[in-house]
Amino acid sequence: MARARRRNRTQETPKPANPAPAGAEGGSFKPLGDHQIEQIVAAAYEVLSRTGIEVGAGAPRDLFERAGCRIDSEKSRVFIPAHLIDDALSNAKPEVLLAGREEKHDLHLGGRRVYMGTGGQAVKILGIDDIVRETTLADNYNIGRLVDTLEHIHFYMRPVVCRDLANEDIDINQLYACVSATKKHVMSNAYLPERVADLREMGEMLVGGAQAFDARPPISMVASWVVSPLRYAMETVEILDEIIANDLPVVLSSAPQSGASSPASLAGTLVQLTAEQLSGFVYVNLKKPGHPTIMGCVPAQADLRTGAFTGGSAEFALMNAACAQIAQHLKLPIYNSAGIADSKIGDAQAGFEKGLTTATAALAGSNYIHHSAGFLESLLTVAYEQYVIDNDVNGTIMRLTRGIEVNEDTLALDVIHDVCSGGPNHYLGHAQTFSLMHSEYQYPELFDRRTRADWEADGALDLRMVAKARARDILSNHWPEAIPDDIDQKIREKFKILLPRKSMKP
Repeated sequence: MARARRRNRTQETPKPANPAPAGAEGGSFKPLGDHQIEQIVAAAYEVLSRTGIEVGAGAPRDLFERAGCRIDSEKSRVFIPAHLIDDALSNAKPEVLLAGREEKHDLHLGGRRVYMGTGGQAVKILGIDDIVRETTLADNYNIGRLVDTLEHIHFYMRPVVCRDLANEDIDINQLYACVSATKKHVMSNAYLPERVADLREMGEMLVGGAQAFDARPPISMVASWVVSPLRYAMETVEILDEIIANDLPVVLSSAPQSGASSPASLAGTLVQLTAEQLSGFVYVNLKKPGHPTIMGCVPAQADLRTGAFTGGSAEFALMNAACAQIAQHLKLPIYNSAGIADSKIGDAQAGFEKGLTTATAALAGSNYIHHSAGFLESLLTVAYEQYVIDNDVNGTIMRLTRGIEVNEDTLALDVIHDVCSGGPNHYLGHAQTFSLMHSEYQYPELFDRRTRADWEADGALDLRMVAKARARDILSNHWPEAIPDDIDQKIREKFKILLPRKSMKP
C-alpha cells in the first residue's frame, strides 16, 4: 500500500518549479576550513589593533578617538580595539533586504542565498557592430533594458561611466537611467556627497514616500571608502556619511590586488581585506548602530609578470569564494565579484573565466555577486551581447548551486521498478519524466544543443552571432514602462534629467 501511494505521487504533475531560482543556497564549495577562517579573522583583529588604519584629520578620526581608539596623529593612524569590532558585529544586520519594485525581484541578502547581477564602472563598450567606443548615459538605460528581460540577471548595478556628462550631472542621471529601464533592484554610487539626498528623494518618488522606501528600499549604494592598503579615502567617507544619514542600504567596498595593494599571499590579502571591512563596520556602527550594511569584498590580483589587474584567474575565484565563507562566519551579508573576464571579446577564454569565477562564488554561497554579466577586458569594457550570453551562464550556475534534491520521490524506486518490470520501456515515456521536465532541468536560451546538421542548416552561427541577434531584437522591441508617466514628469520637474523621453520609446 505504501508503495502504491508513492507511485501515485510520482505520477502527479505538480506545478513546475524554477530549476534555477534566484536566492538558491550555495555553500558546497569551501576553499577554507573552519580553523583557517578563524585564523584569518583573528589576524584581521590583530592588524587593526597593531598596525591600524590610516584616517586623515577630521570628523571620522575624531569619531574613532571619542570611541576610545588610540590615535597616532603624526602618522594619521587609528588603532581599533577588539571590543569595538565585537560591538559592531553584534549590532550589524545579518540580513539586508534590497527590494525590487516588484516583489519577485526582491533580494534577501544573508546566509548562503545567491543572487547574480551586473556591476562595475566600465569606460568602454563593445557595440553590436564590434566597434569599441566610450560609454555614455544612454548605455546605462539600454543595458538596463536588456537586463529587464534576462531572468538570471537578478539585479541591476549601474554598469558604465557616463563619459558624456559633467561630474555634477552624473549621480542623478545615472540612477534615473537605471530605474527607468527596469523594476529590478538598482544599486548606484555617488560622486558628490550633496547628491545623495537627491538620490534618496528620487527613490521615494518611485515608491510613494519615505515610509514605503524604508520598508522596501528599491535602491542602494556602494561606497569605496577605503584605498588599499588600509587607508580611508576621506572624500568618499563624506559620501558614506551622507548615505548613512539618508538611511540608504550601503555596501562597503574594498578591492585590494594581491601582489600590488595587498600581500602576494592569498591568505594575507584576505587578512588585509577583512581588516579593512571590519574597520568600516566599526565606523558605521559608531555613526548609526544597525544601519543596513553589506560586506563588500572585491579581492583581485595583479599579474606579477606585468603588474596588470586580472579578474579571470583561479586565484581570483578562490579569494572571492573564501570571502563568502568569512562573511558567513561573521554573520554578515556579502557583496563580491565574479565574471570579470580578461578576454577582449566573448570568446572561449571569456566563457572559461566567467564560468570558473562565477561558479565558485555561487557555490560558496556569496549573496550579491556583481560583475557577473557583461564584462570583458578586465573591467574596462562591456558588450551588449555579453549580457545575453552571461544570462545563460548564470542560469546554468544557479542550477548548479541549487544542487540535487534527495527525498522519497526523487529516489525514484517505484519509477525504476515500473520501467524495469513491464511498464513503459524507457524513462522518456514515464509520467515522472514529464512532471520533472521543467523543474529538475535548466534549459539555456542560446547555448546550442542541436545536431550539427540542424545547426548548419540554420546558418552555422557561433554563440556571439546568436547573442548579437538576440540583443539587437531586445533593444529594438523592449521598451519597459518602469516609471509611470505622472511620476516621471514630477522627477523631471524636480531634477535636471538629461535622458530625453524620445530616446525611451520606439
